Amino acid sequence: MLGRVGETKYFSNSLKSNFAFMHLYIKNMVCPRCVTAVEKIFNDIPIQTVYVHLGDVLLKEQLTEKQLDQLSIKLEQVGFELLDDNRKQQIDKIKTIIIEHIHYQDDEKFAFTEVLSRELNKEYSVISKLFSETEGITIEQYVILQKIEKVKELLAYKEMNLNEISFKLGYSSAAHLSAQFKKVTGLTPSQFKAQGIHLRRFLDEV
Repeated sequence: MLGRVGETKYFSNSLKSNFAFMHLYIKNMVCPRCVTAVEKIFNDIPIQTVYVHLGDVLLKEQLTEKQLDQLSIKLEQVGFELLDDNRKQQIDKIKTIIIEHIHYQDDEKFAFTEVLSRELNKEYSVISKLFSETEGITIEQYVILQKIEKVKELLAYKEMNLNEISFKLGYSSAAHLSAQFKKVTGLTPSQFKAQGIHLRRFLDEV
């Protein structure tokens, strides 16, 4: 028995009657295609959802243990994981926020300390300590790793030069980006472009 019961909320203001809603948190949802894949799983079972976001699903009703087991199996078959621990949920939420801002929003001035504190409703020091104790790296290091993966993507598309990429991702200069890129990958941006797209990593592996 999984016993995965997410955060339950009641929304009486926006709906005519009260419904018991159920929050589920799903690991490895890192792109819009992941949302589509998870939506299909819920439709196939079927389970009614209010929304499906990156790493976060709100259901219209509480699920039984049998439904949770069935859902967990189907998610794992396509590479996702239903999170059942609050600590793991918090870490996955932190990663999802960072990934969404770096990879899917034009947000070069992304101040992750402020965004994480606001979205998680916690002091940044608490969030930072939780992340580093669990993941073995700091949030700042994780942000750098995700930025480097975004740089790889933009270099592979060959639609932007290094100055444009550095501005888009909030670097102070192309030289700063190049130095950080080489420190992480061992290659200069030019060397990476010459070696090709196979050096990129999946976002959930970063």
